Amino acid sequence: MPPREQVIHIHPEAPPKPAEGQPCNGCGVCCLAEPCPVGVLVSRRRTGACAALKWSEAGGRYVCGLMGEADVTAAAPRPFWPRRLWRHWVRRVIASGIGCDAGLEVGGPAAARGEGNKSC
Repeated sequence: MPPREQVIHIHPEAPPKPAEGQPCNGCGVCCLAEPCPVGVLVSRRRTGACAALKWSEAGGRYVCGLMGEADVTAAAPRPFWPRRLWRHWVRRVIASGIGCDAGLEVGGPAAARGEGNKSC
């Protein structure tokens, strides 16, 4: 089956996607393409960008709102869980600290227009 193409809108200052297995750098590609299992609960959708994904101006990177202080988890079934337990569970489900597991290829605007890899 040929690879599926999808257009995602990435913040212009986002770092480039790391290679699979490399540490996460907050590029946001994986979460902009589709939500993780916890993101499905929060976003209430299985496709498209995760509603919990937030851009951090201070860090110049995307961060998971489920891991931060902001309560984006209101839609998720967390109210009875202590915040520390919730974060531990989310960290485990999204494989935080394991490394990039997004086997996605990213092309820029030129690639989207069919202008990628032109030789002079």
